[in-house]
Amino acid sequence: MKKLYDYIGKAEVFIVKTALAIITALVFATAIARTIGHPISWAVDVAIFLFAWCVFLSADMAMRNDKLVSIELVVSRLPVKAQFYLKIMNQILIILFLAVLIGFGLWLSYTTRLRTYQGIPGFSYTWVTLSVPVGCMLMLSTTIVKIKEQIARGYQSVQTTESNKEFL
Repeated sequence: MKKLYDYIGKAEVFIVKTALAIITALVFATAIARTIGHPISWAVDVAIFLFAWCVFLSADMAMRNDKLVSIELVVSRLPVKAQFYLKIMNQILIILFLAVLIGFGLWLSYTTRLRTYQGIPGFSYTWVTLSVPVGCMLMLSTTIVKIKEQIARGYQSVQTTESNKEFL
């Protein structure tokens, strides 16, 4: 299971890097084409599609690498045991939020199944809206992995801290 999780992480990095390069090239080419009087109508739609996927895959990448923004001014002043439980509670809130996003994202994907792009006939808008539930499912799995790691690591550190206090 760990190998699959790591493989998915590497695939995310590759997809996001490739998509960002394509987005950059498309936006640049579209700007030049518009300047010379031959706009590319489908390029913006493809860029939006790729951007939506980049947003959610990058969010999971940030979660995996602990690169999300956090303010620890108050939390760092709490006892170690309180920090541990507060972090677990925060992760549970994240799981609940992601579950809601998955549900609404699936509903949105279903309701947009008949909508197509103006510039790309036959390409359903559902492929864009699927980025929400798929990305949130990836973030949900990352959050669950983080909770397991945190419980294993945190429980040991809480016990170590308590035993150090008893020793002192």
